Amino acid sequence: MGWLWAIIVGLVLGLIAKAILPGKQQIPLWLTTVFGILGSVLGNAVATWIGVNDTRGIDWTRHLLQLIGAVAVVGVGDMLWASMRRSKQRA
Repeated sequence: MGWLWAIIVGLVLGLIAKAILPGKQQIPLWLTTVFGILGSVLGNAVATWIGVNDTRGIDWTRHLLQLIGAVAVVGVGDMLWASMRRSKQRA
């Protein structure tokens, strides 16, 4: 069940990250989900590092850090994806 939640959260975070980023992103939906999962893991790691990963009630700080991680990973991942697609078209 943990994997299913990871995929769902990754999809939601990835789509929100794509909506936050300016312009049109070139990455497909499956890659958006993977980047959202990676961003979530990155946000959880930062939350653990600063000591806010387990608080009483809703972990708003952890969720915000997950979203920031997803925005960063989707942004960088989209640039890499677009770069790879351009170099593939030239060849």
